Order: sequence, then C-alpha cells, then structure tokens
Amino acid sequence: MALLSDHRAARWNERVDEQNEVIVGVGPLRAADVVAVARYGARVRVDDQALEEIAKSRAAIEALAHADTPHYGVSTGFGALATRHIAPELRAQLQRSLVRSHAAGSGPEVETEVVRALALLRLSTLATGRTGVRVETAQAYADLLNANLTPVVHEYGSLGCSGDLAPLSHVALAVMGEGFVRDADGNLLEAGRALADHGLRPVVLAEKEGLALINGTDGMLGMLVLALADLDRLVKTADLAAAMSVEGQLGTDRVFADDLQALRPHPGQRSAAANLRAILAGSAIVASHRGPDCNRVQDAYSLRCSPQVHGAARDTAAHAATVADRELAAAIDNPVVLPDGRVESNGNFHGAPVGYVLDFLAIAVADLAGISERRTDRFLDVARNHGLNAFLADDPGVDSGHMIAQYTQAAIVSELKRLAAPASVDSIPSSAMQEDHVSMGWSAARKLRTAIDGLQRVLAIEILTAARALDLRRPLAPAPATAAVRDVLREHVEGPGTDRHLAPEIEHSVRLVADGTYLSAAEAVTGPLA
Repeated sequence: MALLSDHRAARWNERVDEQNEVIVGVGPLRAADVVAVARYGARVRVDDQALEEIAKSRAAIEALAHADTPHYGVSTGFGALATRHIAPELRAQLQRSLVRSHAAGSGPEVETEVVRALALLRLSTLATGRTGVRVETAQAYADLLNANLTPVVHEYGSLGCSGDLAPLSHVALAVMGEGFVRDADGNLLEAGRALADHGLRPVVLAEKEGLALINGTDGMLGMLVLALADLDRLVKTADLAAAMSVEGQLGTDRVFADDLQALRPHPGQRSAAANLRAILAGSAIVASHRGPDCNRVQDAYSLRCSPQVHGAARDTAAHAATVADRELAAAIDNPVVLPDGRVESNGNFHGAPVGYVLDFLAIAVADLAGISERRTDRFLDVARNHGLNAFLADDPGVDSGHMIAQYTQAAIVSELKRLAAPASVDSIPSSAMQEDHVSMGWSAARKLRTAIDGLQRVLAIEILTAARALDLRRPLAPAPATAAVRDVLREHVEGPGTDRHLAPEIEHSVRLVADGTYLSAAEAVTGPLA
C-alpha cells in the first residue's frame, strides 16, 4: 500500500505563510512546529539561551574527557562494549566509528517528512543542553534542515530502544559529510558534495557527540506527531462521510441529538454527533421521511453508532497527543548532563510510551475504516439501500456500478486489521543481551503510517459512493454541506451513468480527502467542525 505522504510529495517544502521559521530552544517544541518543519519546510533557528545551555553542558563533558575515571560514552565503548576504556587519541575515531557502524539501515527509503521530523526532534533535544554536544554540532542540524537536504534513511534498522539508532545514525552520517542525501528536488547526492554545494562543512565529532546524535525516540515521535495531524483531518472527514451515508440511505438524524449524547459523556462522541448534526442541517432528503408516518426509527449500527465509534477514535487520539506533548518536552539521551554538571546513565531512550499509543491509534484507524466500509456496502445491496439500484449501477447486470469499489475497501480494511496487531508487545534482545527488552516503537509508527493511508482511501470510496447515491435521490436535495462536498467531486468526476474506468475516480477522491478539499467544502457551509 502506498504511504500517505505520496499525495504530498510535490509540496513537502511549501512554506507556511503564518509560520516560516521555527525557533528551537530549551523548552518543548509544539506539535505544530514539527509539522511546519517536517511537512512544509519551515526554517529553523536555535535561540541564544539554548546555545548557552549547549555550551555549559559541553564544558562538563570536556572535563570528564580528561578525568582518570572512565565515563560511559565519553571514554568507553558502547552497549555491551562499555567495559573498554578508550584512550584519548582514539576517541574521535570512536565517535566516527559509532555513527558509521550504526548507520546500518536497509530497505526502502523513509519519506522526506519523517526524516525532517527526526532531525528536528534530535536538534530539539540537543538544544536542551542535556546531551553535551558542541554548539557547532547542534547548529549543523539546523543548517541541514534549512538547506533542504534530507539524509537517506531506510525502513529497517530501529528496535525502538537505545533510541531509533539506525535512522538517527544515517542523519548523523550526513552531518559528518558521509552517506547520501536528497535535495529539495529529490536528487540523490553524496552528502559531502551536497554540504559543500550549500556552503556547509562536515562535522568532526568529539567525545560523546556520536552517542548524543543517535540515542533518542525521535523517529517514532515524529511519525506520531504527523499521524495526529492527519487524524485530526480524517476523523472529521469520517463524520462527513457518515453524514452523507445517513442521508443517502434515508437514515434518521434524531439519534445524533445532543441530549442523547450527553447521557454518555465521552467528549469525542459528543463532538462527532455535533458534526453530524451540522453537516446534515437543511437536508431535504432527511426531511422527506421525518414525518409521523416514518418507520425509520432505528438505523443499522454502522449509521446509528457513527458518533460512538468516531468519538472513541477522537478520544484515543487525544490520549496519544498527551503522550506526544510529554515527549516533545523531553530530553532523551544516555548518558545525560544534568543541570548540576553530573553525567548519569538512564533508560529514558526506551520507546514504550510512544510505541503503545502508536499501536492504540492503529486499532482506532482500523475500526474507523471498518465502519466506513460497512456503511458503503449498505448502498450497494437492494435489500438495504431503500430504493436505489443494485450496486448503484445505471443498468444492473449490464453495469456493475460500485460493486468492485467496495471490494477495494474490503481489501484495505482487511490489511488494516492485520496492521492493528501491536508491534510494541514484541521484543528481540540485542547487543549481546545488554539490550534485552526493546519497544519496537519504530515498527509501530511505520505500520500506523500505512494504516492512515488506508483509512483515507476507504473514506474516499465511501464519499464517492455516497455522492452517487445523493445524485440518485433527485429531485430531493441534499444538505448544503453534503451538496458542497458532492459538487467539488463533480468538478472532475462525472455523476451517475454507465460504467466508467473507476480507478482514476477513486484516486481523485483520495486526493480530495488527503488535501482537505472535502473537509474545507463542508466547513465553508457549517463553519469549523470539532
């Protein structure tokens, strides 16, 4: 399945008018800052207070580097090799060797927006002054981002403990002038040449710096933040799709009343129901069967329970956002330089907190897609679609209508169920049993990205199908909001008729979900949805 960012490949480096520079300081980044840099190419600046804190912690590391007592990451080897004391003349080589050996990723390249998020979040930790790197090393990360040079990072290589080691190592390797990067146009270049072309000098790592550049949960956190930004749009789009299905299937809107929702006070459920009411307001189709002789008092669960399912997904995302905010405020490295100058080992690099919520979101995404597919399927069955043609076909038997579009949905939903199996319950020991329990948070993040892409495809097919049904309900008019959604689709996809090549129409609908066009069309009528 193609990844979500494919639909944004041509615009990842657009500038955000209201925020074209993100300031990285000793305090936490906002999630919006991560999205601005990762997805839209906002520039980065390290503030003066952060530069002062970086310099202070570096002084502590340099004092330890000349001490007789060995200190992990400064004058020793790493992981299971931490028992070896490294002579001063070998310490620069130690840092280079660490990055080179750990840049061991394999498989397809990771998307640009993920790598930019990863680099920014590592810079954010460096800026806290808790890692002991030099000022010029931290600045090199800002320079790399501002030059729109993206290190080549590969799909496989992180166990989500001791940090996202291989992915972060590929970024550090590029800062050293080694390995490969892609420029803003996607061209593959040797890192040393690319740095020189942009007037940047490779960093020669000093004591502890190699370790500080690779020991964090930045990859999985970056993907969590990007996923939450996508889900904010997709849960609202799911409400829009559900409203169109309720309307097209002659369902009732009475079950979405606020006093009914208040009986079960989950905030997400109440928001979803409010959206459904707003989207369906003014629908002549709904009004046509609202009278006392209407026997449509209880719709199927996939229609009636949409607020409960969509709301649970919202509440799950809210919990994940709380975890993300805590991680954005974290300084993750091992060892860390404390404000009093002590350098202490710790386990904060373990990705369990992030891995758990990534897996939790994959469950919610699979269920959102599952209920969407069930709503779509009801349109196609003459026993359940209340007077529409079989499969919404123009001439059933000669035409197949949207029969196979539902097959596509079903195939995706089946995959999303497999992707909902948690990665974070797995662990494979590594580093000669020194690292004997790992989080697999990176794997949880990778499968969530695939799942989110699948969700938007499923929702796109539901909206495509529901729009066809609304047209078939003429002369009854849909709600102004659902009509606006149908109309933006009709700018490029024709209305009901004989069978056409359906795949391009599905892809167009996917783009309208991905770029927010459907949602914007509805909100132009309803105002901002919750």
